[in-house]
Amino acid sequence: MNSSTNQAALSAEAGNQEFLVFSLGDEEYAIDILKVQEIRGYENVTRIANAPDFIKGVTNLRGVIVPIVDLRLKFHLERVEYGGQTVVIVVNVAERVVGIVVDGVSDVMTLTPEQIKPAPEFGVTLSSDFLSGLGSLEDRMLVLVDIDKLLTSDEMALVEKAAD
Repeated sequence: MNSSTNQAALSAEAGNQEFLVFSLGDEEYAIDILKVQEIRGYENVTRIANAPDFIKGVTNLRGVIVPIVDLRLKFHLERVEYGGQTVVIVVNVAERVVGIVVDGVSDVMTLTPEQIKPAPEFGVTLSSDFLSGLGSLEDRMLVLVDIDKLLTSDEMALVEKAAD
């Protein structure tokens, strides 16, 4: 392949975005893969007094104190027992490291701009403020979460205080 063909292929893919797909109950959600630092199994955390329900506590990740947020509780879904599939997605947002607990991670998907639709104003369990859109891929519908907005919202300022 010569360099001009290579450039054309790269620019054709330029609008594509990669997402990490995870599940909460029966719904599939996705976050920008570039925000993901690592995926790890759920381990016990140290509870923080007076923290909101959805903040499970903090954990020490290689010397960094990381707040752990349960997205099921944050999205007002029913509580479940954590099991072998429960994972923590460690994300880097606003120069902070935060862990989010999800039911499981399924895959990484690339979506073209045409596959991403605007977020609806209703009909999903999550405030539309935290949605960047809906990803549609064959028979799957992914709720695209704007992890920056979600984890930098006012109530997440409590995480900042809890982790300091």
